[in-house]
Amino acid sequence: MAAKSIHLDRRRYRRARAPIYVRPVGALAYAVKRQVNDISLGGLRAYSDEGVKPGTRLEMELFFSDGSSATVLAEVVWVETLPEGSPARFDVGLRYVQARPEDLERIAQVLGDD
Repeated sequence: MAAKSIHLDRRRYRRARAPIYVRPVGALAYAVKRQVNDISLGGLRAYSDEGVKPGTRLEMELFFSDGSSATVLAEVVWVETLPEGSPARFDVGLRYVQARPEDLERIAQVLGDD
């Protein structure tokens, strides 16, 4: 858990809970959409049942409450294994590597940063 707290201390963007769901694009697209635990203009944190390693890049689809969506390329920054009985097997922190400006604007609107 110490590794996770190091990353929390480095945050440059305000994080907030928002009614956004996320799911990997491509081979893992069968995965269940998960509610984002928190999101910012720099990245997000979500639960996953798929084991991924830090440094892995994933194309992620974000689903907004109005029915719209956005796709971002994100890099896994940290992974924490959750105890049995948790909502998922892992808690995963991701940072955006590539996102269209209009998608970041959409995230900012949800966060109230517009």
